[in-house]
Amino acid sequence: MMDEARYNQLVSAAFKRILAAADTIDPDILEADSTGDMVTLTAASREKCIVNTQRAVRQIWVAGQGQGIHFDYDAATGTWKDDKGRGLELMSFVADVVRGITGADFVYPG
Repeated sequence: MMDEARYNQLVSAAFKRILAAADTIDPDILEADSTGDMVTLTAASREKCIVNTQRAVRQIWVAGQGQGIHFDYDAATGTWKDDKGRGLELMSFVADVVRGITGADFVYPG
C-alpha cells in the first residue's frame, strides 16, 4: 500500500484537476464545493457528484447517478482506475457523471 504522504499528493492533484474543470462551467449550471477530503459538484437540478477520499484503503470514491465507484491509483499509467476492473478511469467517470446531471461538457484544463 502506498504511504500516506504520496496518497495525499495524488488526491490533492486529482481534486485540483476536478475543481479546475468545474470552474470552466457556469455556476448556474454546476456549483463546486471543496471541504478537504471531499469535492461536491451540484447541478442546477440539485443532483450531485461527490468525490471523496477513502484514506484507510488509499482510494478515491465517487458517487453519482446512482452509482458508487472506488478508484485505486495505478502507478503504471498514472491514473486512478476502478477497483473492480471495469475499465473506468476517475477523471472520465467524473466527466460522464457531470455531463449526465448537467448536459455540459466537463473539460479538464490542459
